[in-house]
Amino acid sequence: MRKLCHPMTTGNPSSLSTISWVLLALVSLGLIIGAFNYDAATRAAILEYQGKGWKKTTESKVMNAVSKYGDWPQLMVLGGAGFLIAWRMRNRRWMEILAAALIASTVAGIFANASRLTTGRTRPRESPKIEQGWHGPYDFQEKRLLIGQASYNSFPSGHTATAVGFATPFLLASPLIGVVCLGGALWIAWSRMMLGAHHLSDVVTATVIGLWVGWWVLGWVRRHGKQTLDAVWRKIQKQRNLPL
Repeated sequence: MRKLCHPMTTGNPSSLSTISWVLLALVSLGLIIGAFNYDAATRAAILEYQGKGWKKTTESKVMNAVSKYGDWPQLMVLGGAGFLIAWRMRNRRWMEILAAALIASTVAGIFANASRLTTGRTRPRESPKIEQGWHGPYDFQEKRLLIGQASYNSFPSGHTATAVGFATPFLLASPLIGVVCLGGALWIAWSRMMLGAHHLSDVVTATVIGLWVGWWVLGWVRRHGKQTLDAVWRKIQKQRNLPL
């Protein structure tokens, strides 16, 4: 008899009822709105905690390392290596999970980065040099394009979206490992806040994006992954004359 599982744990969004969709959407929206209300207080608390000279501390160096090595390229290398190991072991379950993690991280990152390039939100660390706010893709006062200007690319957090998107398939498919992965993703998000690169609402919004994208992608991979993986394996077999 086939074991019945909750759609949230199987990565199958199509199994949700309309009420469930509405509730999840409301919770997501509530988290984002709530985060905006605590942006200023969170930033003030971080600055008070850090005090003077924090940038020269070991904690600062650790946060910089977490931020640097917790970005999309490093996640792709890690996930790609895991996928190759799963492929060599012919473990289809982990091939699906790792493929979902790689795709979700990329899609979530694209969505977050495409958004933050146009919102023009000032990064926290730019105060008081640059007035905090939403400047959009173009500064009409100074007559200059803000797309690609790092100081105005705060919302949402690209690092957080890619990291949470990467962790979500693990969380849904293998909760014990997923909790560790999500913990690492949230550490990356925290490092971005500690470094003044993002507001609280930036990372909360990116976390929501990563969770939704990761869930959808895992469901898609599980519905369509078998055919894709079989096709990839057949091509590799033909090229290397490997046995099935």
